[in-house]
Amino acid sequence: MCMPNKAAITALAFCTIGFGPATPRVFAQTQAPDPGGDEIVAVPNRPTLATTGEAVQRGVLEIEYGFEAGRGHQNINGLIKFGLFKNLELRFANNPFLRDAGVAATGDSAAGFKWRMITQKNTRPTISLLYTATLPTAGKDLGAGALGHQALLLVSKDFGKQHFDVNEGVNFLGHPGASGFDRSYFSALSWSTSFTKKWGATAEIAGFSWANTDSPATLTLLAAPTYALRPWLVLDAGAYYAVYGNLPRVTVFAGVTYAIADLYHSRLAHRSSRR
Repeated sequence: MCMPNKAAITALAFCTIGFGPATPRVFAQTQAPDPGGDEIVAVPNRPTLATTGEAVQRGVLEIEYGFEAGRGHQNINGLIKFGLFKNLELRFANNPFLRDAGVAATGDSAAGFKWRMITQKNTRPTISLLYTATLPTAGKDLGAGALGHQALLLVSKDFGKQHFDVNEGVNFLGHPGASGFDRSYFSALSWSTSFTKKWGATAEIAGFSWANTDSPATLTLLAAPTYALRPWLVLDAGAYYAVYGNLPRVTVFAGVTYAIADLYHSRLAHRSSRR
């Protein structure tokens, strides 16, 4: 069974704010919320690597937390999102706990933004740009060890109850203690649907290209059911399978997305009245 090394975790960590398993796995299962509605609707990024092009509602503060566990690798991961404007979402992610090969410490952090350039209408998809900087905050040499960058193009489209997300982008992996970057490319396709008002499911194929000898190419397949306790509170659980790459063969995960409040218009009171 393949075991995760530092470089592989670094590459996957580049999916945190749009990127992946070492930090919050991103989830694009919800369709675009009604921008004119009064009710808060969560826009989960968990648990897929693909990031939805849709943005958190303006003024809404939303958090995602979860855990994942595979052979030789466990973590607790978190993502905070805030709708600064209608089409601009600020993002911060971190791993408060990371354990690899028996070594445990805090993980790296990441900060960035999502800019929705085009909103879907009729046959036109949503198109967004995501930028994230990886911050080397991990302890005990578990993280990237250097500043990194990621830029992604996000394309999302609803077809009735079927939702699709396509991501294409580039990662720049910094060299610890030296200048320069190694480059890898990221591609992902995710699908999600709803079976009832509360139950749904998502599936994904995603991977990174080769970056260097310590960070070879990876390819993962993911499947997960989801359950919306409320429109603003969504649970997920599932697993992803490493087709190839320096990753545990099977990793299980579970987490929650919670849209806390509209800090601009106090929609929390409106939401509480519907409980």
